[in-house]
Amino acid sequence: MSKVAVLIPTRLKSTRLPNKPLAIINGKPLLQHVYEHALKVHPKEDIYIAAGDQEIVDLVQSFGAQAVLTDANLPSGTDRIVAAMKQIDPNEEKYDTVVNFQGDGINVDPALNLRLVELLEKTGADWMTVGKKITDPKDIQNPAMVKIAMGLSEGQDYAPALYFSRSPIPFNRDADACTQAYWHIGIYVYRLNALKKFVASPEGVLEKTEKLEQLRALENGMRIYALIVPSVKLIEEAPADINTPEELAEAQKFLF
Repeated sequence: MSKVAVLIPTRLKSTRLPNKPLAIINGKPLLQHVYEHALKVHPKEDIYIAAGDQEIVDLVQSFGAQAVLTDANLPSGTDRIVAAMKQIDPNEEKYDTVVNFQGDGINVDPALNLRLVELLEKTGADWMTVGKKITDPKDIQNPAMVKIAMGLSEGQDYAPALYFSRSPIPFNRDADACTQAYWHIGIYVYRLNALKKFVASPEGVLEKTEKLEQLRALENGMRIYALIVPSVKLIEEAPADINTPEELAEAQKFLF
């Protein structure tokens, strides 16, 4: 049985929406909403906010959650999680599995985490992540929507991820186009030892080319499996996460 830590990485510096974790949505800070979602499926004692700023730590303590202060200048949320885990479990005696629950995932269904942990154990994968079938041909061509190449058989909802790309993949030679694509959604569950290996590894050639950090894991021999789901949202009409002032305004229309 896995011993699971849930890490919510967050910081105040955001190019598109500064101070995002503090933004008030229906009377509560965005970060508190995210934390309360995680509480629906995970024990309180296993949830930690990996904070890049003391102001976030103060906020987290005000609503009774656990916070770990990390270097504000860490390059990614993944690095922030590893830095926090070194403080939470320095001897690696308490946890062996880490859930990365994004700090702006205000409308992401936390029950997905439980399925990903289950599949991590079942498949022996190093990472689990999530995908969704792309139905609009325009989205297949959109480089902002990262695609997964995977050997998904009929009736399966998960399979190994063979490659991630901003390009349309896999190419269907007979149809002279990409006709069946899966959108990669950045929800992750990792084995702690694989996560540490990832952060300790240099940026890979494919990662530099595509600007996708998950390719570093593949380049270093790690096994990533993807679960394909119809949706990751709790409320289908609301934005899954908050990245812009427009998405923040849209989220205000819904009660979470």
